[in-house]
Amino acid sequence: MELLYKRCAGLDVHQKTVVACARIVNDGKVTEEVRTFETTTKGLLELASWLEAEGCTHVAMEATGVYWKPVWHVLESKFELVLANAAHIKNVPGRKTDVADAVWIADLLAHGLIRGSFVPPTPIQDLRALMRTRKQLVREAARNTQRIQKALEDSNIKLTGVVSDILGKSGRAVLDALVAGQTDPEKLTDLTGGRLKAPREVLVEALRGNVRDHHRFLIKLHLDQIDALNKAVRELEARVEEHLTPFRKNVEILTTMPGVSDVAANVIVSEIGYDMARFPTAAHLVSWAGLCPRADQSAGKRRSSRIRHGAPWLKTTLVQCAWAAVRTKDSYLRAQFYRLKPRVGPMKAIIAVAASMLTAAFHMLTTGTKYRELTGSYFDRRDHAKIAKRLVRRLEDLGLKVTVEQAA
Repeated sequence: MELLYKRCAGLDVHQKTVVACARIVNDGKVTEEVRTFETTTKGLLELASWLEAEGCTHVAMEATGVYWKPVWHVLESKFELVLANAAHIKNVPGRKTDVADAVWIADLLAHGLIRGSFVPPTPIQDLRALMRTRKQLVREAARNTQRIQKALEDSNIKLTGVVSDILGKSGRAVLDALVAGQTDPEKLTDLTGGRLKAPREVLVEALRGNVRDHHRFLIKLHLDQIDALNKAVRELEARVEEHLTPFRKNVEILTTMPGVSDVAANVIVSEIGYDMARFPTAAHLVSWAGLCPRADQSAGKRRSSRIRHGAPWLKTTLVQCAWAAVRTKDSYLRAQFYRLKPRVGPMKAIIAVAASMLTAAFHMLTTGTKYRELTGSYFDRRDHAKIAKRLVRRLEDLGLKVTVEQAA
């Protein structure tokens, strides 16, 4: 087997320790030395000094939770680093120790058998952490909203049936009044300001309930939580704006695509970065994101075509963008969805649309060009002869004789 790196190292990273194996090849003789270091800053600096003293040029490690990140930050300026997916470098079971893992990683790296995972530059990593935190805060605010709805139902206040957003202007006014002790449905209805579609008599009956101190306490508790979360989201968005300055052009390019909002464009840039040279083709990026069928064949039979987990933060955002894009009239993405939906169902069709959007994003970020709409008639123009043949065959099935002539 071809030897690529004569001086390299493999790291088995844990929360408190790092087991390092330095693999040195000199005059055809392989020498492996294993040492254990603490994951404190002092310990990691000692690790870097030892690897430099051994003359190592390449270092590989597993992606173990978040424990690999401080190791990566200390070593990235001194060595060529490779981050390995743990599922890709599993050893033969039965001889599992930290030392054996470090030696195995070093052996794989020396022969070029480790496919490095995508690790974006530090500015993109910071932006990614901010956008993921924002999503978690928004999710938690939604959970608190659901808990308020539960308390309202328990008190027989049917606010959710007459107000589309219970945290909107009218809904929030009613909730604050309930917390303050107001239970008169007529006075609660007056707080809506007459802006709701439901008739007044319907609103009065919907707001007639049995609100106890227990319900007021819960509603106030969750409203305070939502206010605190919304404040945190605003502060975080201000921070995101600062980090987006170098990537503003990329975000503006992505927002020209149907269904992609400013927030969605921020998420896409934070997850895949701005330099598409890391992915050989758009298909590699789609596969990394987990938006294509898996390859699972045996004995000539395809056993499964389910998509992989991939990048969950990116995948969920792209699927949301795809649902928004298919609502855009006379668009290529809408035509693609309705073309696939009868054959594969809505879920697989929307995944295909999300994959098309990611493919477009790859080319847009590579070339720096805006989205070019192909319009909803693209497939009709491309498959003109095929469509004509299918329609003629359908008419013949109905017992009609058809003669086709080219229009002038």
